[in-house]
Amino acid sequence: MLNIKKQISRLYLSSVLGNLSLTGAWVAILAARGYSLVEIGFAETVFHITSLIFEIPSGVFADVFGRKNMLIVSSMMRMLGSIIMILSGNLFMVCAAIAFHAVSYNFSSGSGDALAYDSLKMNDVSAYYERYASNQMVIYRLCSGVSTLCAGFALLIGHKAAYSTDILMGMIQIWMLLSLCEVRVTCHHRSNEKNMLSSIRKELIICFITSFSFLKNEKKAIFLMFCNSLVGAVDILLLFFLQAKLPEAGVPGLALGFALFFMEMGGILGAKIILKCKRLRYRYVFAISAVLVFVGVLAEHSVMPLIMTAGGFIAALSDDALQVRTNTILQDMFPSEQRATLISVESFTFSAIMIVLSPLAGILFSHW
Repeated sequence: MLNIKKQISRLYLSSVLGNLSLTGAWVAILAARGYSLVEIGFAETVFHITSLIFEIPSGVFADVFGRKNMLIVSSMMRMLGSIIMILSGNLFMVCAAIAFHAVSYNFSSGSGDALAYDSLKMNDVSAYYERYASNQMVIYRLCSGVSTLCAGFALLIGHKAAYSTDILMGMIQIWMLLSLCEVRVTCHHRSNEKNMLSSIRKELIICFITSFSFLKNEKKAIFLMFCNSLVGAVDILLLFFLQAKLPEAGVPGLALGFALFFMEMGGILGAKIILKCKRLRYRYVFAISAVLVFVGVLAEHSVMPLIMTAGGFIAALSDDALQVRTNTILQDMFPSEQRATLISVESFTFSAIMIVLSPLAGILFSHW
Protein backbone atom coordinates (compact mmCIF):
# COMPACT_ATOMS: atom_id res chain seq x y z
CA MET A 1 0.00 0.00 0.00
CA LEU A 2 1.26 3.45 -0.92
CA ASN A 3 2.38 5.60 2.03
CA ILE A 4 -0.05 8.41 1.25
CA LYS A 5 1.23 10.76 3.96
CA LYS A 6 4.78 10.68 2.57
CA GLN A 7 3.52 11.01 -1.00
CA ILE A 8 1.39 14.07 -0.27
CA SER A 9 4.10 15.62 1.92
CA ARG A 10 6.61 15.28 -0.91
CA LEU A 11 4.18 16.89 -3.35
CA TYR A 12 3.76 19.77 -0.92
CA LEU A 13 7.54 20.10 -0.63
CA SER A 14 7.87 20.06 -4.42
CA SER A 15 5.42 22.96 -4.61
CA VAL A 16 7.42 24.91 -2.05
CA LEU A 17 10.66 24.39 -3.99
CA GLY A 18 8.95 25.20 -7.28
CA ASN A 19 7.30 28.42 -6.12
CA LEU A 20 9.83 29.85 -3.66
CA SER A 21 12.07 32.17 -5.63
CA LEU A 22 13.84 35.51 -5.52
CA THR A 23 12.48 36.17 -9.01
CA GLY A 24 8.79 36.05 -8.05
CA ALA A 25 8.48 39.77 -8.84
CA TRP A 26 9.80 39.20 -12.37
CA VAL A 27 7.73 42.09 -13.73
CA ALA A 28 9.44 44.47 -11.31
CA ILE A 29 12.84 42.97 -12.24
CA LEU A 30 12.22 43.50 -15.96
CA ALA A 31 10.92 47.02 -15.32
CA ALA A 32 14.08 47.80 -13.33
CA ARG A 33 16.14 46.55 -16.27
CA GLY A 34 14.50 49.17 -18.48
CA TYR A 35 11.75 47.21 -20.20
CA SER A 36 8.43 49.01 -20.72
CA LEU A 37 5.04 47.71 -19.61
CA VAL A 38 4.14 47.08 -23.26
CA GLU A 39 7.31 44.96 -23.70
CA ILE A 40 6.57 43.13 -20.45
CA GLY A 41 3.02 42.53 -21.66
CA PHE A 42 4.47 41.10 -24.89
CA ALA A 43 6.75 38.78 -22.88
CA GLU A 44 3.71 37.60 -20.91
CA THR A 45 1.96 36.92 -24.22
CA VAL A 46 4.93 34.78 -25.34
CA PHE A 47 4.56 32.81 -22.10
CA HIS A 48 0.95 32.00 -22.88
CA ILE A 49 1.47 31.31 -26.59
CA THR A 50 4.11 28.76 -25.56
CA SER A 51 1.71 27.33 -22.99
CA LEU A 52 -0.98 27.10 -25.63
CA ILE A 53 1.32 24.97 -27.80
CA PHE A 54 2.75 22.67 -25.12
CA GLU A 55 -0.01 22.48 -22.50
CA ILE A 56 -2.11 19.62 -23.86
CA PRO A 57 0.85 17.56 -25.20
CA SER A 58 2.51 17.83 -21.77
CA GLY A 59 -0.63 16.43 -20.13
CA VAL A 60 -0.77 13.56 -22.60
CA PHE A 61 2.91 12.80 -21.94
CA ALA A 62 2.20 12.75 -18.18
CA ASP A 63 -0.66 10.27 -18.61
CA VAL A 64 1.39 8.01 -20.88
CA PHE A 65 4.95 8.28 -19.51
CA GLY A 66 4.23 9.05 -15.87
CA ARG A 67 3.37 12.13 -13.81
CA LYS A 68 6.53 11.90 -11.68
CA ASN A 69 8.75 11.91 -14.78
CA MET A 70 7.06 15.01 -16.16
CA LEU A 71 7.50 16.84 -12.85
CA ILE A 72 11.23 16.21 -13.19
CA VAL A 73 11.15 17.50 -16.79
CA SER A 74 9.37 20.59 -15.46
CA SER A 75 12.22 21.33 -13.05
CA MET A 76 14.76 20.93 -15.83
CA MET A 77 12.90 23.38 -18.07
CA ARG A 78 12.74 25.91 -15.24
CA MET A 79 16.51 25.68 -14.76
CA LEU A 80 17.13 26.20 -18.50
CA GLY A 81 14.87 29.24 -18.48
CA SER A 82 16.81 30.73 -15.57
CA ILE A 83 20.13 30.16 -17.35
CA ILE A 84 18.86 31.96 -20.48
CA MET A 85 17.51 34.83 -18.36
CA ILE A 86 20.94 35.24 -16.75
CA LEU A 87 22.51 35.47 -20.22
CA SER A 88 19.76 37.68 -21.67
CA GLY A 89 20.63 41.10 -23.01
CA ASN A 90 17.59 41.91 -25.13
CA LEU A 91 13.85 41.30 -25.36
CA PHE A 92 14.30 38.29 -27.66
CA MET A 93 16.38 36.39 -25.08
CA VAL A 94 14.03 37.45 -22.29
CA CYS A 95 11.13 35.99 -24.27
CA ALA A 96 13.11 32.79 -24.87
CA ALA A 97 13.67 32.46 -21.12
CA ILE A 98 10.00 33.16 -20.47
CA ALA A 99 9.11 30.43 -23.00
CA PHE A 100 11.15 27.82 -21.09
CA HIS A 101 9.46 28.86 -17.86
CA ALA A 102 6.14 28.39 -19.64
CA VAL A 103 7.08 24.85 -20.68
CA SER A 104 8.11 24.20 -17.08
CA TYR A 105 4.67 25.30 -15.96
CA ASN A 106 3.06 23.09 -18.62
CA PHE A 107 4.76 19.92 -17.45
CA SER A 108 3.92 20.53 -13.80
CA SER A 109 0.39 21.96 -14.08
CA GLY A 110 -1.47 18.69 -14.64
CA SER A 111 1.10 16.20 -13.40
CA GLY A 112 1.14 17.16 -9.73
CA ASP A 113 -2.63 17.34 -9.27
CA ALA A 114 -3.19 14.12 -11.22
CA LEU A 115 -0.58 12.26 -9.17
CA ALA A 116 -2.08 13.59 -5.94
CA TYR A 117 -5.69 12.73 -6.78
CA ASP A 118 -4.92 9.22 -8.01
CA SER A 119 -2.68 8.59 -4.99
CA LEU A 120 -5.56 9.60 -2.71
CA LYS A 121 -8.01 7.54 -4.77
CA MET A 122 -5.79 4.47 -4.53
CA ASN A 123 -5.98 4.80 -0.74
CA ASP A 124 -9.76 5.45 -0.77
CA VAL A 125 -9.36 8.98 0.61
CA SER A 126 -10.17 11.04 -2.50
CA ALA A 127 -12.52 13.17 -0.38
CA TYR A 128 -9.37 14.75 1.08
CA TYR A 129 -8.53 16.28 -2.32
CA GLU A 130 -10.37 19.58 -1.73
CA ARG A 131 -8.25 20.18 1.37
CA TYR A 132 -5.16 19.18 -0.62
CA ALA A 133 -6.09 21.69 -3.35
CA SER A 134 -6.66 24.35 -0.71
CA ASN A 135 -3.29 23.64 0.90
CA GLN A 136 -1.58 23.82 -2.48
CA MET A 137 -3.10 27.26 -3.08
CA VAL A 138 -1.88 28.33 0.35
CA ILE A 139 1.62 27.09 -0.50
CA TYR A 140 1.52 28.87 -3.86
CA ARG A 141 0.37 32.17 -2.39
CA LEU A 142 2.67 31.99 0.64
CA CYS A 143 5.72 31.19 -1.48
CA SER A 144 4.74 33.83 -4.05
CA GLY A 145 4.28 36.28 -1.21
CA VAL A 146 7.69 35.51 0.28
CA SER A 147 9.20 35.73 -3.20
CA THR A 148 7.69 39.13 -3.87
CA LEU A 149 8.62 40.20 -0.33
CA CYS A 150 12.19 39.71 -1.52
CA ALA A 151 11.59 41.99 -4.52
CA GLY A 152 13.73 44.75 -3.09
CA PHE A 153 16.57 42.31 -2.35
CA ALA A 154 16.34 40.83 -5.85
CA LEU A 155 16.61 44.30 -7.36
CA LEU A 156 19.57 45.03 -5.08
CA ILE A 157 21.61 41.94 -6.03
CA GLY A 158 20.61 42.03 -9.70
CA HIS A 159 18.76 39.62 -11.95
CA LYS A 160 21.78 37.36 -12.58
CA ALA A 161 22.30 36.50 -8.93
CA ALA A 162 18.55 36.19 -8.35
CA TYR A 163 18.05 33.71 -11.19
CA SER A 164 21.13 31.76 -10.07
CA THR A 165 19.27 30.89 -6.87
CA ASP A 166 16.44 29.48 -9.03
CA ILE A 167 18.89 27.05 -10.61
CA LEU A 168 19.97 25.86 -7.17
CA MET A 169 16.33 25.40 -6.09
CA GLY A 170 15.66 23.41 -9.26
CA MET A 171 18.49 21.00 -8.48
CA ILE A 172 17.14 20.43 -4.97
CA GLN A 173 13.62 19.92 -6.35
CA ILE A 174 14.76 17.23 -8.80
CA TRP A 175 16.54 15.37 -5.99
CA MET A 176 13.33 15.44 -3.94
CA LEU A 177 11.07 14.41 -6.85
CA LEU A 178 13.08 11.25 -7.38
CA SER A 179 11.67 9.95 -4.07
CA LEU A 180 8.03 10.17 -5.25
CA CYS A 181 6.09 7.00 -6.07
CA GLU A 182 4.52 6.81 -9.52
CA VAL A 183 0.82 5.91 -9.55
CA ARG A 184 -0.50 4.33 -12.72
CA VAL A 185 -4.19 3.59 -13.01
CA THR A 186 -3.70 1.49 -16.13
CA CYS A 187 -0.61 -0.41 -17.19
CA HIS A 188 0.97 0.22 -20.56
CA HIS A 189 2.62 -2.90 -21.93
CA ARG A 190 5.09 -1.98 -24.64
CA SER A 191 7.47 -4.91 -24.22
CA ASN A 192 5.44 -7.15 -26.54
CA GLU A 193 5.44 -4.59 -29.32
CA LYS A 194 8.02 -5.05 -32.06
CA ASN A 195 8.04 -1.36 -32.79
CA MET A 196 8.26 0.62 -29.56
CA LEU A 197 7.88 3.97 -31.32
CA SER A 198 4.66 2.78 -32.92
CA SER A 199 3.38 1.67 -29.53
CA ILE A 200 4.20 5.00 -27.91
CA ARG A 201 2.57 6.92 -30.76
CA LYS A 202 -0.52 4.73 -30.44
CA GLU A 203 -0.81 5.39 -26.70
CA LEU A 204 -0.44 9.14 -27.17
CA ILE A 205 -3.14 9.21 -29.84
CA ILE A 206 -5.53 7.08 -27.79
CA CYS A 207 -5.06 9.29 -24.71
CA PHE A 208 -5.61 12.45 -26.76
CA ILE A 209 -8.75 11.16 -28.51
CA THR A 210 -10.25 9.71 -25.33
CA SER A 211 -9.74 12.98 -23.46
CA PHE A 212 -11.53 15.07 -26.06
CA SER A 213 -14.27 12.52 -26.36
CA PHE A 214 -14.87 13.06 -22.65
CA LEU A 215 -15.02 16.84 -23.10
CA LYS A 216 -17.40 16.47 -26.03
CA ASN A 217 -19.86 14.68 -23.79
CA GLU A 218 -19.23 16.80 -20.68
CA LYS A 219 -20.06 20.37 -21.66
CA LYS A 220 -20.25 21.28 -17.97
CA ALA A 221 -16.52 20.64 -17.61
CA ILE A 222 -15.72 23.07 -20.42
CA PHE A 223 -18.00 25.70 -18.86
CA LEU A 224 -16.28 25.34 -15.47
CA MET A 225 -12.84 25.63 -17.08
CA PHE A 226 -13.81 28.82 -18.91
CA CYS A 227 -15.36 30.49 -15.85
CA ASN A 228 -12.38 29.70 -13.64
CA SER A 229 -9.82 30.72 -16.28
CA LEU A 230 -11.49 34.05 -17.01
CA VAL A 231 -11.53 35.15 -13.37
CA GLY A 232 -8.02 33.80 -12.82
CA ALA A 233 -6.61 35.62 -15.85
CA VAL A 234 -7.91 39.00 -14.70
CA ASP A 235 -6.53 38.45 -11.19
CA ILE A 236 -3.09 37.31 -12.40
CA LEU A 237 -2.74 40.27 -14.76
CA LEU A 238 -3.82 42.68 -12.05
CA LEU A 239 -1.23 41.35 -9.58
CA PHE A 240 1.49 41.28 -12.25
CA PHE A 241 1.04 44.88 -13.29
CA LEU A 242 0.64 46.12 -9.73
CA GLN A 243 4.32 45.16 -9.34
CA ALA A 244 5.13 48.00 -11.71
CA LYS A 245 2.21 50.35 -10.95
CA LEU A 246 2.70 50.57 -7.18
CA PRO A 247 6.20 52.12 -7.51
CA GLU A 248 4.74 54.60 -10.02
CA ALA A 249 2.13 55.50 -7.39
CA GLY A 250 4.89 56.35 -4.92
CA VAL A 251 5.53 53.07 -3.09
CA PRO A 252 9.28 52.87 -2.23
CA GLY A 253 11.31 49.77 -3.06
CA LEU A 254 11.40 48.34 0.46
CA ALA A 255 7.64 48.79 0.95
CA LEU A 256 6.86 47.20 -2.44
CA GLY A 257 7.75 43.71 -1.23
CA PHE A 258 5.46 44.04 1.80
CA ALA A 259 2.60 45.33 -0.35
CA LEU A 260 2.94 42.42 -2.80
CA PHE A 261 3.20 39.95 0.09
CA PHE A 262 -0.01 41.31 1.63
CA MET A 263 -1.87 40.86 -1.66
CA GLU A 264 -0.74 37.24 -1.95
CA MET A 265 -2.09 36.59 1.55
CA GLY A 266 -5.55 37.32 0.18
CA GLY A 267 -5.30 34.08 -1.78
CA ILE A 268 -4.55 32.11 1.38
CA LEU A 269 -7.65 33.52 3.05
CA GLY A 270 -9.78 32.67 -0.01
CA ALA A 271 -8.46 29.10 -0.20
CA LYS A 272 -9.43 28.54 3.43
CA ILE A 273 -12.77 30.36 3.38
CA ILE A 274 -14.10 28.20 0.53
CA LEU A 275 -13.64 25.08 2.68
CA LYS A 276 -16.25 26.55 5.04
CA CYS A 277 -18.72 27.21 2.22
CA LYS A 278 -19.39 23.69 0.95
CA ARG A 279 -23.13 24.34 0.62
CA LEU A 280 -22.70 27.48 -1.48
CA ARG A 281 -23.58 26.62 -5.08
CA TYR A 282 -20.97 27.08 -7.77
CA ARG A 283 -22.89 29.77 -9.64
CA TYR A 284 -22.84 31.97 -6.54
CA VAL A 285 -19.15 31.31 -5.89
CA PHE A 286 -18.38 32.36 -9.47
CA ALA A 287 -20.59 35.47 -9.36
CA ILE A 288 -19.11 36.71 -6.09
CA SER A 289 -15.55 36.02 -7.27
CA ALA A 290 -16.06 37.79 -10.59
CA VAL A 291 -17.51 40.90 -8.93
CA LEU A 292 -14.72 41.11 -6.35
CA VAL A 293 -11.98 40.72 -8.97
CA PHE A 294 -13.58 43.56 -10.97
CA VAL A 295 -13.56 45.67 -7.80
CA GLY A 296 -9.82 44.94 -7.56
CA VAL A 297 -9.29 46.26 -11.11
CA LEU A 298 -11.22 49.43 -10.28
CA ALA A 299 -9.10 49.86 -7.15
CA GLU A 300 -5.93 49.73 -9.27
CA HIS A 301 -7.16 52.74 -11.24
CA SER A 302 -7.51 54.80 -8.06
CA VAL A 303 -3.73 55.45 -8.13
CA MET A 304 -3.84 55.40 -4.31
CA PRO A 305 -1.35 52.82 -2.95
CA LEU A 306 -3.45 51.61 -0.01
CA ILE A 307 -6.58 51.17 -2.14
CA MET A 308 -4.59 49.54 -4.94
CA THR A 309 -3.06 47.07 -2.48
CA ALA A 310 -6.46 46.30 -0.93
CA GLY A 311 -7.85 45.67 -4.42
CA GLY A 312 -5.09 43.17 -5.15
CA PHE A 313 -5.81 41.41 -1.84
CA ILE A 314 -9.53 41.10 -2.63
CA ALA A 315 -8.84 39.85 -6.18
CA ALA A 316 -6.43 37.15 -4.93
CA LEU A 317 -8.95 36.04 -2.29
CA SER A 318 -11.70 35.65 -4.87
CA ASP A 319 -9.53 33.92 -7.46
CA ASP A 320 -8.22 31.25 -5.10
CA ALA A 321 -11.62 30.51 -3.59
CA LEU A 322 -13.00 29.90 -7.07
CA GLN A 323 -9.91 27.90 -8.10
CA VAL A 324 -10.20 25.45 -5.19
CA ARG A 325 -13.92 24.88 -5.74
CA THR A 326 -13.53 24.46 -9.53
CA ASN A 327 -10.53 22.16 -9.22
CA THR A 328 -12.34 19.87 -6.80
CA ILE A 329 -15.45 19.57 -8.98
CA LEU A 330 -13.40 18.86 -12.10
CA GLN A 331 -11.21 16.22 -10.44
CA ASP A 332 -14.31 14.31 -9.39
CA MET A 333 -15.49 14.38 -13.02
CA PHE A 334 -12.23 13.43 -14.77
CA PRO A 335 -11.41 9.76 -15.58
CA SER A 336 -8.11 8.73 -14.00
CA GLU A 337 -6.52 7.52 -17.24
CA GLN A 338 -6.69 11.00 -18.80
CA ARG A 339 -6.56 13.12 -15.65
CA ALA A 340 -3.32 15.01 -16.40
CA THR A 341 -4.42 15.63 -19.99
CA LEU A 342 -7.76 17.09 -18.93
CA ILE A 343 -6.15 19.29 -16.27
CA SER A 344 -3.89 20.54 -19.05
CA VAL A 345 -6.95 21.41 -21.13
CA GLU A 346 -8.01 23.73 -18.29
CA SER A 347 -4.57 25.37 -18.34
CA PHE A 348 -4.86 25.59 -22.13
CA THR A 349 -8.11 27.51 -21.71
CA PHE A 350 -6.40 29.86 -19.26
CA SER A 351 -3.52 30.50 -21.67
CA ALA A 352 -5.90 31.19 -24.57
CA ILE A 353 -7.66 33.85 -22.51
CA MET A 354 -4.34 35.31 -21.34
CA ILE A 355 -3.05 35.62 -24.91
CA VAL A 356 -5.96 37.94 -25.64
CA LEU A 357 -5.88 39.86 -22.37
CA SER A 358 -2.10 40.23 -21.75
CA PRO A 359 -1.26 42.78 -24.49
CA LEU A 360 -4.51 44.63 -23.85
CA ALA A 361 -3.70 44.81 -20.15
CA GLY A 362 -0.18 46.07 -20.91
CA ILE A 363 -1.63 48.92 -22.96
CA LEU A 364 -4.45 49.60 -20.49
CA PHE A 365 -2.30 49.71 -17.36
CA SER A 366 0.43 51.77 -19.06
CA HIS A 367 -2.06 54.55 -19.83
CA TRP A 368 -3.98 54.69 -16.56
